[in-house]
Amino acid sequence: DEPRMTQVLGILAERWGYEVRTACDGNEALKTLHEFPAEIIVSDMKMPGLDGESLLGQVRARYPNTAIIMMTAYATVKSAVESMRNGAFDYIMKPFENEELRLTIERAAEYSRLKADNAFMRRELGVRYNVDNIIGDSEPMAAVLAMIERVAPTRATVLVTGESGTGKELVAKAIHFRSTRATGPYVRVNCAALAETLLESELFGHEKGAFTGAMRTHRGKFEEADGGTIFLDEIAETSNNFQTKLLRVLQEGVITRVGSNTNITVDVRVVAATNRDIQQRVREGHFRDDLFFRLNVVPVHLPPLPER
Repeated sequence: DEPRMTQVLGILAERWGYEVRTACDGNEALKTLHEFPAEIIVSDMKMPGLDGESLLGQVRARYPNTAIIMMTAYATVKSAVESMRNGAFDYIMKPFENEELRLTIERAAEYSRLKADNAFMRRELGVRYNVDNIIGDSEPMAAVLAMIERVAPTRATVLVTGESGTGKELVAKAIHFRSTRATGPYVRVNCAALAETLLESELFGHEKGAFTGAMRTHRGKFEEADGGTIFLDEIAETSNNFQTKLLRVLQEGVITRVGSNTNITVDVRVVAATNRDIQQRVREGHFRDDLFFRLNVVPVHLPPLPER
């Protein structure tokens, strides 16, 4: 909100190779952004009218890929830290050295490039795993594709069944990339490839020292998939003990790392798959019926290849 300071910073940023627009308050900044969708914003915290925190909220809502650097005096460092929790890229304390600001802007520029690359990659994956790319126009496959279209936009848990090689993961990816979670992570876990203790650690994470060889804290796949989709392949091969813990995740939306008593809330959509007759596994007592009920919200059965 200081015109001279704003002008000086604009000149500096142009010398560093950036195209720059300046504004002396939050409302003027929003008008400027409408015509000039900037990758990076450097904003004061304290401004008349629309202050830095309010500007941050509006920019995050309208321009989610824009990196925001907050400038703050020592007395408002606590507010700056809070702004980072609310989505700011970083903050810089006044008075500051020009080199400090330049390096912070460079990091923000790299962050913006990575976000843009990531968004492009996800768009490409969305095209690649479009239902139109799933081969098969027989009546059974038409029913599968129609089900994918219906279930993808929902939050429903999906159980995909079918013989090996029929494309169960292709269905899982099509569901993810056609859902509202398409910009979030897609994480795959082969449940049959890991022993029970390793599977629990892989999915839920573990704390340092939780067991021999746990040299550091490890984030599990459910934490990695937060905001996105986790694909649990070969789910029918898991033990009853593990199934009990997975059931809790589906019921309560929380995980507990191995060696910890702290619950971690996760927002993850689950798509599970198996090539076994899972209902037969339930009847034999090898698979929990309550977990089957939770997973089988929307069943998708892939027909064998000869039927396509």
